[in-house]
Amino acid sequence: MKALVVDDDRVVADVVAFTLRREGFQVTCAFDGEQALAAWSREQPDLVVLDVNLPDISGFEVCRRIREDADTPVLLLTVRHEEDDIVRGLQLGADDYVTKPFSPRQLVARAQAVLRRAGKVPATATRTVGPLVLDPNRRVARLADGPPVSLAPLECRLLDYLMLNTGHVLTTEAIIQHVWAYEGADRDMLRQLVHRLRGKLEQLAASASSDPDAAIASPTPRIETVAGLGYGLTVDN
Repeated sequence: MKALVVDDDRVVADVVAFTLRREGFQVTCAFDGEQALAAWSREQPDLVVLDVNLPDISGFEVCRRIREDADTPVLLLTVRHEEDDIVRGLQLGADDYVTKPFSPRQLVARAQAVLRRAGKVPATATRTVGPLVLDPNRRVARLADGPPVSLAPLECRLLDYLMLNTGHVLTTEAIIQHVWAYEGADRDMLRQLVHRLRGKLEQLAASASSDPDAAIASPTPRIETVAGLGYGLTVDN
C-alpha cells in the first residue's frame, strides 16, 4: 500500500514517513504543492497525508485538485486549530485531519480509519534481521520459529527503527525524534528504554539456547552502544 506525505518541514515529513513505513506503507515524500501533485499523479497512492501550509500551492488547493480526479483518502496535517480552516478542508474533500503536535499513534489511528472507510486495509509489515523477527502490528519479537516475547509500544518503536538501520549507528537525538516524536524524551529515558529492550533480546536468546529443537543458524542481533554518539543494531559474523 502506498502513501504520499506532503510537508515543507522535512523533519515532520521524516517522522510521518517513518511512522507509516513502520505500518507497512511504501512512502513517497513531497515538500511543496507542485511536487505533491506530480508525485500523486505518478505514484497513485492509496493515502495522502497533506500539510495545509505549503510554500507555493496551499494544501487546500492540492486537496481540491486531487479530489477533482479521484477519491484517494486525504488526511490533513496542520498546526491550525481554527474551526473555519478545518471546515474548509473537509468541504474540499479531505477525509479527516490531525493537528500538530501529534503522536504517531494518533496519526496511525486516523490513517487506518480513513482507509477503512474507503474500503482499504493497511498492509502488515514484518521486519527480519538474521534470526530476529519483529511484528510491529502485534508488538512481538521472536528468534526464527522460537517463542515470541511481547514488547511495550516504545520498545517496539525502538527495535523497529534499529532494525530498519541495521549496521548503522543512530545518534541519540535521531532515535529520540523517531521513537518519541512530539511526545518528547531525554537521554536518560532513552538509556532506560535501551536497557529494557536489551533485556527482551536476552530473554529471546536464552529461550532459544534452552530449546533443543530451536535452530538458530546465525548470531542474534545485539544493540551496540557507541559512546558519545548513540546506538546501533549489529549482527556478529
